[in-house]
Amino acid sequence: MFRLQGSKVLAVDMTGDAVKAKNGSMVAYDGQMAFKKLSGGGEGLRGMVTRRLTGEQMTVMEVRGQGTCWFADRASEINLVNLQGDKLYVESSNLLATDAGLRTGTTFTGLRGASQGNGLFTTTVEGHGQAAIMSDGPAVVLRVSPQYPLIVDPGAYIAHQGDVRQSFQSGVTFRTFFGEGGGEAFQIRFEGDGLVYVQPSERNTIAGDV
Repeated sequence: MFRLQGSKVLAVDMTGDAVKAKNGSMVAYDGQMAFKKLSGGGEGLRGMVTRRLTGEQMTVMEVRGQGTCWFADRASEINLVNLQGDKLYVESSNLLATDAGLRTGTTFTGLRGASQGNGLFTTTVEGHGQAAIMSDGPAVVLRVSPQYPLIVDPGAYIAHQGDVRQSFQSGVTFRTFFGEGGGEAFQIRFEGDGLVYVQPSERNTIAGDV
């Protein structure tokens, strides 16, 4: 069972089951725990090969045991996402942990990935269970509806879920409005019905000032 202690520490109560977490994110545990480093982060050989080809890097460890294990990463804010057979799309650098009932993999995201320098693929999490995602500052969860599409700065994007379509478009960004743009600019447009998670801090991107 996942639970938050404050907003920056994830506690996982374990009864012999396994949890996959970002390598090196364990900060404390009690009881009996075993740790195993996993290669790739996706499921099986296909996931490993896909990550090597696309540059979508995620070093993962498996934690199994009895007791409670605590996870954190660079004082990032942590958000819990409950999945009921649906799929979560998340940047690999923002994924902290998933429980045993969830599968991880990769999916093609088009040109949006190139704007961030993270390759053309992003991490997927699907099944029944909980996932913990991280943000630089408290995350904001925004609703996308058929009537109201959402435009997001690529540097602030964390994850999305639901029946959502995304497209990558060039044009002005939020910084351009304030005279701070200095190069090629990009945005992500989300349409459909679902949720988009954004953070109040922009990661560095390669393709211009976004």
